[in-house]
Amino acid sequence: MPDHVVIIGAGPAGLMAAEKLSAAGVSVTIFERMPTAARKFLMAGRGGLNLTHSEPLEKFLTRYGAAQSFLTPYIEAFTPDDLRTWCEGLGQETYVGSSGRVFPKAMKASPLLRAWLLRLQTAGVVIKYGQNWCGWNGDKLAFNNGTETIKPDAVLLALGGASWPKLGSDGAWVPLLKDKGIDIKSLRPANCGFTAAWSPIFRTKFAGQPVKPVTITCGEHQVQGEIMITQNGIEGGAVYALSSAIRTEIETKGKCTVTLDLRPDISIEELQSRLKKPRGRDTLSNHMRKVGGLSAVAIGLVNEVLHQQRGADPARLIKALPLTLNGTAGIERAISSAGGIALKEINQDFMLKKLPGVFVAGEMLDWEAPTGGYLLQATFSTAVQASKGILAFLSAGSRT
Repeated sequence: MPDHVVIIGAGPAGLMAAEKLSAAGVSVTIFERMPTAARKFLMAGRGGLNLTHSEPLEKFLTRYGAAQSFLTPYIEAFTPDDLRTWCEGLGQETYVGSSGRVFPKAMKASPLLRAWLLRLQTAGVVIKYGQNWCGWNGDKLAFNNGTETIKPDAVLLALGGASWPKLGSDGAWVPLLKDKGIDIKSLRPANCGFTAAWSPIFRTKFAGQPVKPVTITCGEHQVQGEIMITQNGIEGGAVYALSSAIRTEIETKGKCTVTLDLRPDISIEELQSRLKKPRGRDTLSNHMRKVGGLSAVAIGLVNEVLHQQRGADPARLIKALPLTLNGTAGIERAISSAGGIALKEINQDFMLKKLPGVFVAGEMLDWEAPTGGYLLQATFSTAVQASKGILAFLSAGSRT
């Protein structure tokens, strides 16, 4: 009789591990709390499903910041090229966008997920939906308030973080593992927006409008891209790329002042020369629009500061506008979460040292990554490694 592995969570990490394990002849059952699989994966696919990134692997690995040394061997073992090959094996060709990001040609997640679930079903993987894991009853896994229990040969926890909880990953696993003595770093928003004290006029007029192109700087970190003005602050790709640095400063100092370059394509000398031209009867706002080439929302940002710093040089503000961010947007709308199971709690095969036979993968672990394909790549790569660890555990004759 084949070994039986239970996977809790039918997101990308759980499904990838199930595929690898079933291909090795292991009997796999996935328990999923939601009524369907990979809901967050499907939501990500609405914007094109950014699977990974095409940049050289050496540069790719630097995107993980503090987690680079931890993730490097696992991403080197299941690379972006491997992920593209896997995707194409499911009949979903990929392509590289202008930014270097990799997408399925279908530009959505649903065809890929359908093919993936069919492959798993054909391999004999069973997915049980509506199953809420509630910890352990003795040496057995307990589900649905303890009304159902099971004792598999090994377990993979692939429950995600705590962002977008309505899609399934709500962080409810945290107290269950803390009760077992597992050190868990608090789950916090990542790839998220931040709050700012807009004036009522600015908020009413510009919420929902993009600012682009813009260069945003936080300390030693700098990114050029687009930001979006929200009712309470800012969000968008350029913000998400710096979210770790911004969040850390807010956590330590209570606020973070970033700098915006609203005209990154021209020098301050050129801008000053333009703005020194006679403006006639034009207001300063019209002058900035006509000769400075600023959008209405960019002008609004400059005016927000000018109201507080009367007499400031508009050109210097356009090139280095200080924006104080005073809080982090809620985790319920963050793209991902930071924190999770401390890396010291697992071995190189992603098994919990305090719970032999219990493995973890994906966003449950204490690492974070910016958008751009890095999140999904690391999720898949950790799942592949965890599946290898489970196979090694089973072949050694060990049991939970």
